[in-house]
Amino acid sequence: MACTGQTAVPSPRSVCRLDGRGKLCSGSNGRDGRRPNGTLEQLVRESRVAPVSCGASPCASIQLPGVMDSEGRVDESRLRMHIFKNGGVSPAERGPVWRFLFGMYPCSSTALERPLLLEQMTVRYEVMKRKWQQLLPGAIRLRLNGTDAELVAAVQYFEQRQEREREQQQYQSEEVRETMSFLELQAQVLFERVTFDLEELQEAIRIIDKDVPRTDRDLAYYMNEGLGNLLVLRDILITYAAFHPEVSYAQGMNDLCSRFLEVLDSEVDTYWSFSCYMEKFSKDFQADGLHRKIELEAALLKELDPQLHAHLVTDNMDRLTFCHRWLLLGFQREFEHSDALRLFEILSCDHLELISQQVDRARYQERLACKHSLEDKPVTEPQAINTEFTFELFICATILLENRDALLSCRNEVQLIQFTNSLQGTLDLNRSLEKAEVHFYNYCKRTAWDCQKRKSKEEHFLYQLRNLFS
Repeated sequence: MACTGQTAVPSPRSVCRLDGRGKLCSGSNGRDGRRPNGTLEQLVRESRVAPVSCGASPCASIQLPGVMDSEGRVDESRLRMHIFKNGGVSPAERGPVWRFLFGMYPCSSTALERPLLLEQMTVRYEVMKRKWQQLLPGAIRLRLNGTDAELVAAVQYFEQRQEREREQQQYQSEEVRETMSFLELQAQVLFERVTFDLEELQEAIRIIDKDVPRTDRDLAYYMNEGLGNLLVLRDILITYAAFHPEVSYAQGMNDLCSRFLEVLDSEVDTYWSFSCYMEKFSKDFQADGLHRKIELEAALLKELDPQLHAHLVTDNMDRLTFCHRWLLLGFQREFEHSDALRLFEILSCDHLELISQQVDRARYQERLACKHSLEDKPVTEPQAINTEFTFELFICATILLENRDALLSCRNEVQLIQFTNSLQGTLDLNRSLEKAEVHFYNYCKRTAWDCQKRKSKEEHFLYQLRNLFS
């Protein structure tokens, strides 16, 4: 895998950059003649609707060095480290990797166990979807106003897929049918007592039906027969809202879920991977969670550039609210599409958070060394590392700092929004990763214990910090 790019500080690289292989290099198949967004692999499969379940996914192996053992178990720590240090994975590896990265398959599961796990997840999802459809039969179909010809075609493609799925079930062996019947009975018992607030669910469906057609149809995945994937996305989002009433549906979830569907190309796999992701990040779609994230971004910006912070965090431009979309959707629109997918998996590997914990341990060892070497000399306590400063916050801060002069010239909220909108699809991911790494390294460096006497350079905090990036 080719890597390019150099870091701007004397620390070893932490994020190696892919050379862009897998991107569409030429051709013009988009509506109005524009080049469609997506990889060559996505264009090859654009002419069909995603199946309910991808039968090959349990058996797919991960070819990353040292990540999967002979029985198919995945070393989660090595997987996350590989993603971070190599700047993501290739498009061919992305589907198998995401099924473990986002928790659809336990990393401890073997290749022999996963087919049964997939059968269980498939049946449970079908039972869950059927439950809300039986209670709200009028919501099964997307209501069309007849003015959007693409949506009309999307419904037709989706219904054709439904018919193909029914035909395939007719050819199942008796043994498979018995197994599926048993699993379905288990699922029915599991969800028997689940009740819905139908009024709230209907409101969620109303918003979903507005948002799903707005999903980026210029992606290769949604072209031609792939338009039917909009209806697949709709079913996933409604099922999630029905069985997660504490979260339900919020605007932006369609774009987030669309990423999973595009990469995994399976309704069942997308639902469970998206659900696992939302277990951790659903708070970002709620007022308190997003408010906290913007507070942290403001705190980090104050650390990195007090002047820019003072300019942005005012009565009129309080708490960097114009960064709302960046943080909510993981910079989906600010980078070219294939780069945005790559950034999403880098942010999701949580490697920076692991480094922060190791930095704290290294710093603690440094303090012990200083305590013994400076016995009677007073020492100033260094500032603590804020482990809530996640990598996405450093990416956001990097974008702000790279556009510092333009931001300082903005005098009101309207100008800020106009400027940030102008950045869509224009940012260079490799450069942003390099700069974010520099800011994180320098932030950690400021917490170093100022110790004058050390037995060897191996005890030096910064030496240990550099090794964490190696």
